[in-house]
Amino acid sequence: MIDATKGFTIVRVLSATPERIWQAWTSADEVSQWWHPPGSSTPRETVEMNAEAGGKYVYEMVNDGTGDSVVTGGFFMVVEPFEKLSLTWGVPGAHPEDTPLVTVNLEEADGGTQLTFDLRGVEGSEGDRFLYDGWAGVLDSLQAHVQQG
Repeated sequence: MIDATKGFTIVRVLSATPERIWQAWTSADEVSQWWHPPGSSTPRETVEMNAEAGGKYVYEMVNDGTGDSVVTGGFFMVVEPFEKLSLTWGVPGAHPEDTPLVTVNLEEADGGTQLTFDLRGVEGSEGDRFLYDGWAGVLDSLQAHVQQG
């Protein structure tokens, strides 16, 4: 079982509607374009998305410089269109109770949508050059992606 007292939250206001951001999080075609930090890529052929409660997802991040890759996946736990996604995040197929939990909340805000990203079960902090900074980079990629249209 994960330790839910460990974790971190990142809040961003994105210049896009909740519907647009939702599409980016739940479409395999779109996930392949942004779900990676700078310096990495997510090949489309590695992405599987079944964005419904209990549905599985998997993707591979490839370091563009070294070619090293990491396969990650999990299960969608809560799916409330245009408002909330909760998904396990870790080794594909791992038991949900033993896997860190990502929750994404979307709320309309001045200038777009407030996205609140919360990761529970692992520690991270700004400047760690690992989990927090990695997810902050992923959210930067998301912001650039949804602004492109």
